[in-house]
Amino acid sequence: MSIKPAIALLMLFSLAGCASTPQVKSAVEYFKDGENAYSDRNYDEAVTLWKKVKESYFTPELTTQAEIKIADALYEKDSYIEAAAAYEEFRKLHPNHEKASYALFRLGMCHFKQITGVDTDQTPVRNAVTTLTLFIKTYPGSDYAKEAQARIDEATGMQVRYEVNVGRFYLRTEKYQAAINRLEGVLTRFPASPQNDEALLYLGKAYMLSGNKAKGREMFNRLSTEYAASSYLDEAKKFMEKNY
Repeated sequence: MSIKPAIALLMLFSLAGCASTPQVKSAVEYFKDGENAYSDRNYDEAVTLWKKVKESYFTPELTTQAEIKIADALYEKDSYIEAAAAYEEFRKLHPNHEKASYALFRLGMCHFKQITGVDTDQTPVRNAVTTLTLFIKTYPGSDYAKEAQARIDEATGMQVRYEVNVGRFYLRTEKYQAAINRLEGVLTRFPASPQNDEALLYLGKAYMLSGNKAKGREMFNRLSTEYAASSYLDEAKKFMEKNY
C-alpha cells in the first residue's frame, strides 16, 4: 500500500473513533443544565444533572450548591420525604453555611406539606411545629420567620382540633373521665388557642355528665367570660338548662 492511501485510511479510522466517543461535560456545564431543567420544571432531570455535579467533587462550593438545589428540586416535585432527608443532610454537613437557615425552614415545610388532615396521622403536624419552632428560635430575624409562624399557627390549630375531636368522641361514647383528661390537656397545652371555646363546651358537658356539676358550671362560665362571641354559647346554655 502506498503512503498516501495509508494516511487516508488512518485519518478515516481516527475520525470514526472521534465520532463514537461521547463528549463529557464539565461540572459547571452540568450545573447550568440543571438550572435550565429546573426552570422548565423538569425536576427529575435537574436532580440527575446536579447529582453528577455533586459526584464530580469539582469544587466544594459547587458541590454545596448542587446539594441544596437537589433538595429544592425534590421539594418542588412534591417528594417531601426525600427532600426532608436532603435538607437535613445539608444542615449536618454545612451547619454554618449561609443556606443552613433556609434548609431548616424548608425541612419544617417538608413536614408541613405532609399533613393530610385533622383526623389522620398527626406525626407530620408535630414534626412541623417542632421544626419550625426551632427555626424561629434559632433564626428570629430570618425573612422566613413570618411564614414559619403562620404555618406553626395553622399546624397548632390542627393539633387542637384533633385533641378536641378525640375528647368529643370520648364524650359521645360516655367515657367521661377520658374526655375530661383529653380536654383539660388541650387547655393546658394550648392555653391561647382561639378554639378553646369548643374544648370548654365539651369539657363542661363531660364534667356535668360525670356528676361533677359544679365543675361543669365552672367550665361554662369560663366559656361565656373568655369567649363572649362564641357560637357555642347557645348550646352551652341549653345544656345547662336541661342538666343543671
